Amino acid sequence: MNRKQLFAAAILIATLAAVSAGCSGGDHSLPMASLDGMPHDVQTAPVVVREAYQFAAANPDIMQQIPCYCGCGDMGHTSNYACYISDVSDDGKITYDSHALGCSICVDITQDTLRLLKQGKAAQEIKAYVDSTYSKYGPSNMP
Repeated sequence: MNRKQLFAAAILIATLAAVSAGCSGGDHSLPMASLDGMPHDVQTAPVVVREAYQFAAANPDIMQQIPCYCGCGDMGHTSNYACYISDVSDDGKITYDSHALGCSICVDITQDTLRLLKQGKAAQEIKAYVDSTYSKYGPSNMP
C-alpha cells in the first residue's frame, strides 16, 4: 500500500468510527431501562421517544421532581415521570402510560433533563430550567 492509499484508509477508518459513534445513541452514562418489556408502540417509536421512555423508567427519583407543562395535570399526572409510567407494582412490574408517545413537550422536557444531568446539573437546577423554558405552554402539573 502506498502512502496515498494508507492515508485514504486512515481517513476512511476515522470517518467510519465517528459515524458509528454518532449513530450509537450517544453517551448514556445515566441509567437507561431496556426496551424489552415495553409496549410495542414504545419499541417502534422514534429514537428520541424510545430514549425518553427508557430514561424515565430507569430514573424515577429525578423524573418525579420534574414538572410537565403540556396540560397533562388534567389527566392526573403529577410530574414528567407520570407521562411515561402510570404504575409500578410491588413486584416491580411497570405499567407504561402511552401519553408521551404523542406529546413532544413531554419528550422535550425529558430530553432536556437527560442532557442537563449529563452536564452535572442538580434536580433543582433542572426543574428551574424546565419551569422557565416550558411554562409558556401551560400550567405545571406538579401540585
